[in-house]
Amino acid sequence: MKLTLRIWRQRGPRDKGRLVDYPVEISSDASFLETLDVLNEHLTAEGEEPIAFDHDCREGICGMCSLVIDGTPHGPEKATTTCQLHMRKFSDGETITVEPWRAKAFPVVKDLVVDRSAFDKIIEAGGYITAPTGTAPEAHAVPVPKPDADYAFQAAECIGCGACVAACPNGSGMLFTAAKITHLGLLPQGQPERYSRVVDMLETHDDLGFGGCTNTGECTLACPKEIPQDVIGRLNKDLLRATLKRR
Repeated sequence: MKLTLRIWRQRGPRDKGRLVDYPVEISSDASFLETLDVLNEHLTAEGEEPIAFDHDCREGICGMCSLVIDGTPHGPEKATTTCQLHMRKFSDGETITVEPWRAKAFPVVKDLVVDRSAFDKIIEAGGYITAPTGTAPEAHAVPVPKPDADYAFQAAECIGCGACVAACPNGSGMLFTAAKITHLGLLPQGQPERYSRVVDMLETHDDLGFGGCTNTGECTLACPKEIPQDVIGRLNKDLLRATLKRR
């Protein structure tokens, strides 16, 4: 396949960025990140600055491969991370635009790399449980209803990639925050901090510059793990209860 990659280049956070076209020739079986690897090898061989982009496991579970491809976070294939996206999803001769996440809370570091440490701060604010120290309890000592366990596992599948923020017209991180609050709030171990958790994590979310949620639904459409939008409803329910408890 012969393609043109129109890639966002930006030397640093305070520099002005621009889109630059690069011709590439690649197998249709290659992944999107492998295509960037091949392009960087050519750029390095020609003495040019390689393109900076985030990557780690390349197995769809770490959430590092944060790219907006042709206007869609992670690209055109639903429920797929950028590293698992293959070039056969595109057509020979196509021009593909590649940009970083666009959100106030995710400032660009360089080229396609953004600073997503804001998510870490949200987790620090309430992503923990009170647990007694000592020997581990028996596996079934604390029974969890099967529906609650299944729903908690579904929410826990969030990999923190930030696609929800990039897709949201308000730059909201509510789907991420709600997923973390939901999977802890459904389990017995998460009950002691259940209501303080939702308040602390939401306050941190807002303080870090994320936008408000208006339930447009773009977040769950872009999520590579298909976290359902109703986790936001559970967050709002816990927030209401937390507010009433404080009164």
